[in-house]
Amino acid sequence: MKQFQSLTEVRSALAAGDTTCVQLVEYYLRNIEERNPQLNAFLEVWPDEARAQALAVDAKLAAGTAGPLAGMVIGLKDVLAYAGHALQSSSRMLDGFRSLFTGTAVQRLLDADAILIGRQNCDEFAMGGSNENSYFGPARNYLDPSRVPGGSSGGSAVAVQADMCLASIGSDTGGSVRQPAAFCGVVGLKPTYSRVSRYGLVAFASSFDQIGPITRSVEDAARLLEVMAGPDGMDSTASQRPVPAYFGLLQPVEHYRIGYIADAIDSPGLAPEIRAGLAAKLDELRRQGHVVEAVEFPFLDVMIPTYYVLTMAEASSNLGRFDGVKYGYRAPDATDLESLYKKSRAQGFGPEVQRRIMLGTFVLSASYYDAYYTKAQQVRRLIKEKTDELLRQYDFLVLPTTPTTAFKIGEKQDPVSMYLADIFTVQASLAGVPAISVPMGTDAAGLPMGLQIMAGAFREAELLAFAGMV
Repeated sequence: MKQFQSLTEVRSALAAGDTTCVQLVEYYLRNIEERNPQLNAFLEVWPDEARAQALAVDAKLAAGTAGPLAGMVIGLKDVLAYAGHALQSSSRMLDGFRSLFTGTAVQRLLDADAILIGRQNCDEFAMGGSNENSYFGPARNYLDPSRVPGGSSGGSAVAVQADMCLASIGSDTGGSVRQPAAFCGVVGLKPTYSRVSRYGLVAFASSFDQIGPITRSVEDAARLLEVMAGPDGMDSTASQRPVPAYFGLLQPVEHYRIGYIADAIDSPGLAPEIRAGLAAKLDELRRQGHVVEAVEFPFLDVMIPTYYVLTMAEASSNLGRFDGVKYGYRAPDATDLESLYKKSRAQGFGPEVQRRIMLGTFVLSASYYDAYYTKAQQVRRLIKEKTDELLRQYDFLVLPTTPTTAFKIGEKQDPVSMYLADIFTVQASLAGVPAISVPMGTDAAGLPMGLQIMAGAFREAELLAFAGMV
């Protein structure tokens, strides 16, 4: 069976009788069986369920009652609740836990007749930029298994890259959908904060987390967002705004105003080939008649510390529930209550999660709260206001998704160097605006490069239309 690039291609093949949903599922299951042992993208596969879902969807297609995602085979990042299925956030802390309910986004996929095929590897509790922090070991880049796929949604990106499913659903806190999409040469969308309900998403940093799709095409990202987005009575932070028909609004306009952050292109940490690729893309947009101008953004150097102070503080608060008493892993060698707390968390959490909890607790402590947490909130406001101002002047801001292409597994031993890999993705997260990463060619080694595009809040329709033409 050929590799499908979009659900449109799948639906054409289904309509022509060239394939069935059952055959599609068998195709992806074979690819998983062949490729997953090396890539470690899937932690668990649900073959019998996927076959049963496919059979039901085939019947609906024959009856003309199939939903908008009929024929789409999807994998779920291991932070999304699906009733009766394991949910571990790739952590020992949740070893053996099975979800008691299905999250809103996942339920909407099922209601639209998507076929769910398995649970995908990620950085533990979505904390990481390389998928090396997983309790189950690293996921690996399909193009070069010695390299990372990005993180934290690394397994989700690899699964799409290696044709083990048509699309994946990940989560993006500071770039965790966009960065692996760039490293794997696929499309990754972070919607506006609140556009998709977080009910059923294991929390890392609640004021940043957002569920988003990883796909082979922009049109599939539009389809998935249209299904998942919208108000939800189970999440009071979910936006009440009506959901546009994103898939039907993919026609771009003739001329756009595009800004690019000059300091991002001039950043000394930006790989020369990515700089050249972005410059070529900007020249191409100018030739197409768009207005392309450099803009000043004075907060580039403070975005990483601002982001990590705030997210670590929120992680410290959110992960406090895993104490060995009421929830999660319990140390078997504890002797009293104090040792139960200490040993359960020391044994259940990996080094990176422990680091972020400790730093988050530190910045929230009475002596340092104002110096770090309050100050970071103030800087976040400045970043958001400046970003919103630029996105009123321009239709889009474009910049690289990542400063480099995929790096070697084990290459970044210093946590700070790993955190700096997020330098271009955290702006959209701090500002709460939508952003998408689309492929921008490859470097001399054949590794994918990503172009990131940001738009104003709740302007996903325009963002997707533009991304589809870039």
